[in-house]
Amino acid sequence: MSPNIEEIVARVLAELKNEGLKPNDRASGRDQSVIQRDGTDLVIDLAEPTEDEERYRMLVDNPVDADGLRNLMATTTARLGVGRAGPRPKTATALLFQADHGVTQDAIHGEVSQELRDKFDLFTVTTRVEDRAEFLLRPDLGRLLNDEAKKLIAEKCIKGPDVQLCVVDGLSAAAIENNLTDIYPVIEQGLKSAGLSVGTPFFVENGRVGLMNDINTIVKAKVVVLLIGERPGLGIADAMSAYMGYDPQPGKSDADRDLICMITTHGGTNPLEAGAYIVEFIKRMINYSASGVKLREVAKD
Repeated sequence: MSPNIEEIVARVLAELKNEGLKPNDRASGRDQSVIQRDGTDLVIDLAEPTEDEERYRMLVDNPVDADGLRNLMATTTARLGVGRAGPRPKTATALLFQADHGVTQDAIHGEVSQELRDKFDLFTVTTRVEDRAEFLLRPDLGRLLNDEAKKLIAEKCIKGPDVQLCVVDGLSAAAIENNLTDIYPVIEQGLKSAGLSVGTPFFVENGRVGLMNDINTIVKAKVVVLLIGERPGLGIADAMSAYMGYDPQPGKSDADRDLICMITTHGGTNPLEAGAYIVEFIKRMINYSASGVKLREVAKD
């Protein structure tokens, strides 16, 4: 099941109440309520908070400059203003941290559903990784296709297209589950409108970014695009990245690639907007026959 931060926060608040935390009627005037435990005030937002307010509500007791701290917290997703209970984190902070960690584990060890793969007619291949544990320990093996994958791609894929689209689980299955339905049609339609040919798409299990080099030794596309799950963070576990490279080949590195990251509806780039941006980036790559650092150099002239 895809991580849902609203459900996580609701469970955290419920657990707080089960531990004897009870809201009283005093309000701060900023949509905050005060919860008391053993005579100590704990500031919790219970008045129809937004997702950001749930996650970044201020838990510092009697701050010297409450407005200043609140403004600082609004500028970053870092965990500021969480307060302390002696030498330890407060209960709300500790519980939310544990909940976020659970969400990241679900994202890393989850699987992209066969239903979603079938929806976009994606056949499945895998890398030289044997299982998920090895995938996490051996990134190098996740950058190479196994022999069966190479054979299947050679049999099923169109050779020499302008663009080859690949969907990769990477480090977050949730990123694919939550964003592919929105972003994929935008990219596909945008490339078609631009008059660019698209190769046969497929799904890769246990893949890393450098896999595009190995893929293109077979399909020989002008541009390869990997829609891949990003490493989940504590709070956002469903962010997708789009890595793009012009004529990727063995030996090429991140300097030869372009990236659009944090594609998510949870505080990142909306997948619909990202899809349109990806198409424009691909058009530039093909126009200049370059990507990465080289694209910036030639496009600047």
